[in-house]
This record gives sequence, structure tokens and C-alpha cells, in this order.
Amino acid sequence: MEKFDDLITSNIPVLVDFYAEWCGPCKMMKPILEDVKAMKGEKVRVVKVDVDKHQELAAYYQIQSVPTLMIFKDGKQLWRQSGVLQAKELSELLAQYE
Repeated sequence: MEKFDDLITSNIPVLVDFYAEWCGPCKMMKPILEDVKAMKGEKVRVVKVDVDKHQELAAYYQIQSVPTLMIFKDGKQLWRQSGVLQAKELSELLAQYE
């Protein structure tokens, strides 16, 4: 399994979804993220991080609420927002970093 740091140092945008199994809005994000991946194909990578299983990572990024979405490229955090976003919004956001 790739380490998180290796994942986010990609030269394509990496959309990270910090989520929890018990979180209702997080469950709503699953099909939205699948839509984004279908729209963007190889232009973007989508990574899900369970905050309960990866507490150190969640603490490092100061995740206060789930879902929290982040976009990374070349190891840098470029964008962050908590809450549910629609696929169209995410797709447009990602286009800025392609």
C-alpha cells in the first residue's frame, strides 16, 4: 500500500476525502466521488481516508469534521473544504489544478 505522502506528491491533482463510516454526509459523498472519477478519468486521483483508522493523519491535517475534502498536487495542499459538494462543483475545482 502506498504511503499518504507518496500519494499526494503526484503531479496530477489528488482529491482526498477524509470520512468516517458512521457519518451520514460521508455516505452521500461516495457516489459523488465516483461521478467525479468518471468525469475526470486519469486526470485526477481520488483517495478516501477513514479518520477512525488513520487518526494520526486526521490529527496532522486538523480534521475537525467529516467529510473534509482536500486537493493536493506535488505534495502541496491547494484547497480544503468540509461538507458535501456536488460532482459538478468538484469537477470544476479540480480543473483549476490540472
